Amino acid sequence: MGKNDGFLLYERKNNGDIPPLKRTENFKEFHTYLDDEERRKQAARCMNCGVPMCQSAIKLAGMVTGCPLHNFIPEWNDALYKGQYDMAAWRLLKTSSFPEFTGRVCPALCEKACNCGNGGDIKEAVTIHDNELYIIEKAFESGYMKPQIPKVRSDKKIAVIGSGPAGLAVADLLNRRGHNVTVYEREDRIGGLLMYGIPNMKLDKKIIDRRVNLMKAEGVTFITNADVGNTVAADTILNEYDAVALCCGAKKARPLNAPGADAEGVMFAVDFLKSVTKSLVNSNLKDGQFFNPEGKNVIVVGGGDTGNDCTGTSIRLGAASVTQLEMMPCPPVERQPDNPWPQWPKVLKTDYGAEESIEKFGHDPRVYKTTIKEVYQNEGKVCGVKTVQVEFRMVDGKRTLCEIEGSEKDLPADLILIAAGFLGCEDYTAQAFGTELSVRNTVQTENCSYATAVDKVFTAGDMHRGQSLVVWAIAEGRECAREIDEYLMGYSNI
Repeated sequence: MGKNDGFLLYERKNNGDIPPLKRTENFKEFHTYLDDEERRKQAARCMNCGVPMCQSAIKLAGMVTGCPLHNFIPEWNDALYKGQYDMAAWRLLKTSSFPEFTGRVCPALCEKACNCGNGGDIKEAVTIHDNELYIIEKAFESGYMKPQIPKVRSDKKIAVIGSGPAGLAVADLLNRRGHNVTVYEREDRIGGLLMYGIPNMKLDKKIIDRRVNLMKAEGVTFITNADVGNTVAADTILNEYDAVALCCGAKKARPLNAPGADAEGVMFAVDFLKSVTKSLVNSNLKDGQFFNPEGKNVIVVGGGDTGNDCTGTSIRLGAASVTQLEMMPCPPVERQPDNPWPQWPKVLKTDYGAEESIEKFGHDPRVYKTTIKEVYQNEGKVCGVKTVQVEFRMVDGKRTLCEIEGSEKDLPADLILIAAGFLGCEDYTAQAFGTELSVRNTVQTENCSYATAVDKVFTAGDMHRGQSLVVWAIAEGRECAREIDEYLMGYSNI
């Protein structure tokens, strides 16, 4: 513990943000960073608790709190406070494959479990998320992040299908183990969800390319435009490789079940975000290969992170208005007595998209306890919607979502983006390998492991656990890699 009274001397100070109206002029990352001295003060606030809940990843009241990667948070906070930047990076990278990703997009489960916030005020927690990002960016800046090429190679070949966070984590650890790893990606760029699912202002695509180039230098082979189970035969993969890891995500989007939802201008959020980012990275938004919301009334169905990304993206592209519909009631502003620390705090979060909408349009875009009852069409195109308020009631002993009578309301709409979650993985790749799917449409595995019932076929990430966080995908990828190594070599020692 670098400074035993740091949590008493220094107040929490977050990284800053470029003002909303300024940052919506482009798709660049919009955070500003503390200087070295201030960042070390923030690290000094870590108490090195006897029981560091931040790295626990325990499930309480149905939700996980603490880091799924079990990062050595007190250790690298201590090294950061002392200015031992290489030591901090070394300890961070022991458990975290890609801190530059989680340091940008993770909702910081670690901070919600931090003992500094155990009075219920999460604003007092250590800035673990920002400290993590500082450490890894310092490591890249200083030259610490050099290719780590295995000195000895095995004769084993592994195919990783999908290059999202889970697939990259599998590839990274198995390559470091000395195996020969090839990653197959159906899109034109490596990164999966990281590349085309997360907008550039949250995760600059140059950051992904930087890591991929490092992995290439370390010996990982990447093949793009390879749709395994479609343009690339699963049998070919099975014949050529000693093990296969299916890491294709959970991209089957939940549809909008409302009359008129087949209208032009109704699209899945994942398709919208992908098309915008693809245009951005390939031609700076000038190719018109996406549904442009400029001057249009946009309705986003879903109040989660993807919905928020749609709001921020639409504002940057010049939408005339953005309304975000959420079926659930508005969470409380303060933590409630029945939601004590260290449970995940069920409180209202106003993310960047909502902040930008409030600044631009003068009101919060989110409308709670509301969904679309009907989509209005004009010559096959969206021209408006009928919304209705909803609430959960007990009907015949079951908790049922019911409409509130007389709450219908018409809203103008030119573009409807469905961000209502996902229904598991897309079936065709899993079926091509002969794996079974669960009732949640995820790839089924044997005995709480990552191995499927098909010999030498494994799975990890959202394809295995369902729609989740980047940090969980990385954690699953690392565990899956250990299991594959054990399968190939007879023991696990990653």
